[in-house]
Amino acid sequence: MRRRELIEGALLGGALAGSGIQAFGQSARTPGNQAQFTCQGEIVVERAVPGKPHTGKVLAAIQPHADDVPLFAGGTVAKLIQEGYTGYLIRTTNDEMTGLGTRGEGVLHNEQDNEAVARALGLKKTYDLSYRNHRLDAISPQDLRGRLIFLFRLLQVDTVICYDHWGLYEENPDHYVTAAAVESACWMAGMDKDYPEHFEAGLKPHGVKEKYYFARGPQIANRIVDISSVIDQKVEAIRANVTQGPGGGNGAQLRARLQARGLRLADLGSDDETASRNYIKRFVLDYDSLYQRGVPSDREIGARYGLEWAERFHYIRPAESRLEAYISRHAVAL
Repeated sequence: MRRRELIEGALLGGALAGSGIQAFGQSARTPGNQAQFTCQGEIVVERAVPGKPHTGKVLAAIQPHADDVPLFAGGTVAKLIQEGYTGYLIRTTNDEMTGLGTRGEGVLHNEQDNEAVARALGLKKTYDLSYRNHRLDAISPQDLRGRLIFLFRLLQVDTVICYDHWGLYEENPDHYVTAAAVESACWMAGMDKDYPEHFEAGLKPHGVKEKYYFARGPQIANRIVDISSVIDQKVEAIRANVTQGPGGGNGAQLRARLQARGLRLADLGSDDETASRNYIKRFVLDYDSLYQRGVPSDREIGARYGLEWAERFHYIRPAESRLEAYISRHAVAL
């Protein structure tokens, strides 16, 4: 067995029968009633909930490149926005190394794509930090962290969605540098002695308490998010990433190449728009093709837990005060 397969199996366990899946807030259990554990506790399946239970809360989806969030967390972002969050998209690099044409053209096209991704996911605004692509490990960590702390305080961010700093076998410096800066900024943004000049401008300490960390390789995963109800929105976000995403016009191009050979795939439909959407569903979200890493597809992750489509995360919940919990249970009126 390959090493990454061994890790995947140890972290996520086997497929669960539909009757063994519990709702958000409860652990997923096998038919034999044995909980599936990771190093971070039981695996929890988070399902869509009706209404707007998260109204008033703010999330920041943070990505080094314009295609990261759409691919690995687009469904979860769309789900949380649908449930009442106000969301922002923060991109740390300028994506100059991707796309056709010159580097300058790549910067422009990716900036346009990034805006389109935000619209597709229902996010309110984008922030481009514009560091050099593939060179994020050459910048000052404090500079990046300080800018994130400012944004977390300015926007009053409650929840972040980003790469997992502790994910294994990640070779892209933009990914792990961004993830490390996010993790430390979440904590330091809540301190009252870090960057006190922010307070002169009217900001207040505001630490980020909840994190959804994704990875494009093996990771500690303890949260499975059911994205079945927003899968079409995720597809549109991937389609919006024309310059470097695996969506764009790939489906239409494949359909044209097959027609030139006298062939057709029923999956691609009969027009270019259908081909592009179905290509994403069939060959990006329902096939082990993301970067050829053995990363399970959204369809595969969902199938393990009796879901149609799902994303997985290393989830860190808001810290609970044992003292406050004890007081709420035992304190009596005078």
